[in-house]
Amino acid sequence: MATVPLDKKQLRTQLLALRRGLGPSVRAEVDARIAVAVAATEEWREAPAILTYLSVRDEVDTRELVRLAWEAGKVVAAPRVTGPHSLAWYRVEAGDELEVSAMGIEEPLARGERRVDPACLGERSVALVPGLAFDEVGYRLGYGGGFYDAFLGRFRGVSIGLCRDAALMPSLADMGALETHDRAVGIVATETRLLR
Repeated sequence: MATVPLDKKQLRTQLLALRRGLGPSVRAEVDARIAVAVAATEEWREAPAILTYLSVRDEVDTRELVRLAWEAGKVVAAPRVTGPHSLAWYRVEAGDELEVSAMGIEEPLARGERRVDPACLGERSVALVPGLAFDEVGYRLGYGGGFYDAFLGRFRGVSIGLCRDAALMPSLADMGALETHDRAVGIVATETRLLR
């Protein structure tokens, strides 16, 4: 049976509305449970470095995971957009100044001495990956910029997609929402499930 290509723009609009509709208190409670689930994984405990997006607006909040990583003495790095489909990663520490990009995303300052090359971190490093939705085999529907698909195509560590149950779908492929450049994450973490 052939799949009917999905209107990704329309789906993104629906998912953004769904996310906002959860309300701040529900999102905070759910996100706290996701952070507990991620921090309990062996992959997180063994990771010397965490590459993480800095959550904005209604995204799954990463602040607690950043705090836990610092407390555990892990290197924490966040991305900075450097061009089309291109992210550079910079180490961030408590109290660091951040810049707000044209897209409204907080980014670390581009300090050469703090640049982190994900390829040099090894297979035990962990990347926390944002998305509007994930499916049960790890594929994600992002915001359309292709930044994380390009990153995941080169990343050798463990990628963990942070997703609320409300945005977990059975199969993006069956919906016709996957393209050849799309990359799956290794683990999808929701408030109730860890899908590997």
